[in-house]
Amino acid sequence: MYNLANRGDDELIDHLAGEGIAYVPFFPLGGYDSLQSDTLDNVAADVDATPMQVALAWLLQRSPNILLIPGTSSVTHLRENVAAANLRLPAEAIATLDRIGT
Repeated sequence: MYNLANRGDDELIDHLAGEGIAYVPFFPLGGYDSLQSDTLDNVAADVDATPMQVALAWLLQRSPNILLIPGTSSVTHLRENVAAANLRLPAEAIATLDRIGT
């Protein structure tokens, strides 16, 4: 499991990126208990996105070797997930989000 709040694989991801090896996190949106954080909500409001879009965008900006397969049974959520790939979080937002998982 790896996501905004569960960061146990940070070193592994960095190592794999250096080797050019992909990393596909399980439960990128928190799994059975979706990610919930006032900080995440505030950043999402600031960038006019949903909290889950921000969580996915953070993962994509975390490292170039992260590949995402977020599951959903909703077409609306699928569209939101895909749109997260085009969301560029500013450095200040990344720094704020980084503090969630520490």
